[in-house]
Amino acid sequence: MANNKKIVITGGAGFVGTNLIKLFLKKTNYKILSIDNYSSGSKKNHVISRRVKYIKANTRDISNVITNPKQIKSVFHFGEFARIYQSFQQMNECIDANTVGSNSVFNFCLKNKIKLIYSATSASLGNKGNDKNLSPYAFTKSKNLELLENLKKWFKFKYEVIYFYNVYGPHQICRGRMSTVIGIFEDHYKRNKALPVVRPGSQSRRFTHISDTVNICYLSWKKNLCRHYSIANKKSYTILEVAKMFNSKIRYFPKRAGERYASALTKTNLSNKIYRYFGKIELKDYIKNFISN
Repeated sequence: MANNKKIVITGGAGFVGTNLIKLFLKKTNYKILSIDNYSSGSKKNHVISRRVKYIKANTRDISNVITNPKQIKSVFHFGEFARIYQSFQQMNECIDANTVGSNSVFNFCLKNKIKLIYSATSASLGNKGNDKNLSPYAFTKSKNLELLENLKKWFKFKYEVIYFYNVYGPHQICRGRMSTVIGIFEDHYKRNKALPVVRPGSQSRRFTHISDTVNICYLSWKKNLCRHYSIANKKSYTILEVAKMFNSKIRYFPKRAGERYASALTKTNLSNKIYRYFGKIELKDYIKNFISN
C-alpha cells in the first residue's frame, strides 16, 4: 500500500544518500525526495523508481523547494561539504553548505515539526574534542552539533545524530577533489598506478562499509528515540596498512593541513551518550574480494 508521506534526503545523489535511498525503497513504502546541488553528487547515482524524485537545489533553499511541508515525514540531512583537506581550499563553499545550508534545514524542520536525522563526523570527536578546530570542515560540523543541542534545550527540537567513520563501498567517489581514500586506492589499482599515501602514513582510521552505515541510519530513524549514534569498525588501520592490502606500488605525498592521526571512539559528546554500533563487514575481506574480481 502506497504511503503519501515523503522522506527527504539532502545529498540524495551522493555516496551515502544513494545507498540510503536504496535501503528505504527496500524496507519501506515511503516516497523519497532528494535535494542535491550536485557539487559531489552525480546523476549516475539516480535510482530509477516511481517513488523517488530528484531536485537540483541548495539546502539553503529548502523552504522554497518543499512547498507542502505537511507531506514530509522526516529529513535526513546528509547534503553537506564533507572533506577535511578540501575545506581549506574551498572554505566559502564549506561554510555555505555546512553553516548557511544546514541552518536552513534545521529551521525548516523546527518550524514544521519534522524529525531530523543528521550525519555528524568522527572528525569532531578526536583528541578529546580538540580536533574540532583542525579544519573548516570539522569546525562547521562541531558548531552544528552545538546548535542542535541548543535547539533541543530552547525549543525541544527532536533529532537523531549519527557519527560516520570513513565510509567506503558502492557509489563512493573514486576520482577528483572529493574522492575517498578507498575510492582513490581502488581507482589507482584498476589503472595500475601507484597508490598515493599522505605522509607519514601512520594516520589510523576506522573504515566502515556503507551498508553498515546506512543500516544504522535506518535504525536510528526507526527507533525514534532522539539519540546520538556512532557506526564504526572495531578495528582501525593505518593508511599505509590499507595501501599495502592492495599489493600495489605506493607513492608518498607531503603531509597536508588538517590531517588527523586517529579516529576516536567516544562515549559522550556535548553531554549526550553516544550509542555505539560496529560494522559487520571487514575492510580486509572487502579489499580481498575487490582484487579477486
